[in-house]
Amino acid sequence: MPKHLQREIENLKKNILVLSAKVEMAVHDATDAIEKRDGDLAQNVIDNDIQIDQQEVDVEEECLKILALHQPVAIDLRFIIAALKINNDLERIGDLAVNIAERAVFLATQPKPDISFDFSRMASIAQWMLKKSLDALVNLSVEFAQEVCAADDKIDSMNREMYIKVQHAIRIHPDQMESLIHLLSVSRHLERIADHATNIAEDVIYMIEGEIVRHKTEHYK
Repeated sequence: MPKHLQREIENLKKNILVLSAKVEMAVHDATDAIEKRDGDLAQNVIDNDIQIDQQEVDVEEECLKILALHQPVAIDLRFIIAALKINNDLERIGDLAVNIAERAVFLATQPKPDISFDFSRMASIAQWMLKKSLDALVNLSVEFAQEVCAADDKIDSMNREMYIKVQHAIRIHPDQMESLIHLLSVSRHLERIADHATNIAEDVIYMIEGEIVRHKTEHYK
């Protein structure tokens, strides 16, 4: 690999990791704000989203510049393609963290709804999937990526469980409907974060093995 290309790819990796760290923090703080009913923490997530958006644009421009100037091939080309897709997934996860934070701002002003659902566990699994997918990227680990793909069914199941529990709770506590609907939205956003983490894991597998495994990950579950 030419030295200029190697240097630019290493710099790109570093910038993706910077974006990853910001996104991970946004998800952590947004879910923490839900648990603690902390409106200020939630607002901080919303205010900081502009940094994630700008970082995503910078990474995309960097990828396009490398493609235009160096015309990489083989593993280098797969890395750039994967980086573009992962960059987009990270930005979407940042948006979902903002959506959760917006729900948290409202919920912080309301009495806690009467519903038995382990949000902290669902949030922990979604955050673990995000972290593990990024660990797979850093360590170029197919094994880590496969673990993320295998975990996606669990989040889907919890989201379905939440939908049923909200339906039941609304019938019993119609006065809490608005808060319960906000909690259902949080569950859906966590499920979408897990989906994007799975996308990242699939792109890592593509980058390493050159195989597109999207729609083929059932054997990991």
